[in-house]
Amino acid sequence: MLSITQRWAGETKSADVQLVLPFQLRSKSRVRTALDSGEEVGLVLERGSILRGGDLLLAQDGRVVAVVAAPERVSTVHSGDPHHLLRAAYHLGNRHVALQIGAGWVRYQHDHVLDDMVKGLGLEVQVEDAPFEPEAGAYGGHAPLMGHGHSHG
Repeated sequence: MLSITQRWAGETKSADVQLVLPFQLRSKSRVRTALDSGEEVGLVLERGSILRGGDLLLAQDGRVVAVVAAPERVSTVHSGDPHHLLRAAYHLGNRHVALQIGAGWVRYQHDHVLDDMVKGLGLEVQVEDAPFEPEAGAYGGHAPLMGHGHSHG
């Protein structure tokens, strides 16, 4: 099994292989997974490491590995009214939901209970498969790793 223990520290270059992972696995510092080619890899990074789409890693055999944010089931809320969008972000934040924020939209990992709450605020929710890159946390620059306090069934 190929081992990956460090980030690429050299000049920007094209990657030799890709590692496609959802956010949940990109937020773990130790995970056994596979490259897009199917080759097994053991990822052992510094604790607290969060991988983002576009990050480059160095494998033990010298290959450069590009991290790709895998499409996953998310809920995206669009609004031309900043007040409505801020209200949704506020209420989602009160539930410790990791949010990806863009111009005129917010995105979170799909959850029908959260979707109902957002709809109750007068917004429409679009459920889709898209890469999920939540905001880094305000303290220490780490992305939130917790869910929102209820189970997914």
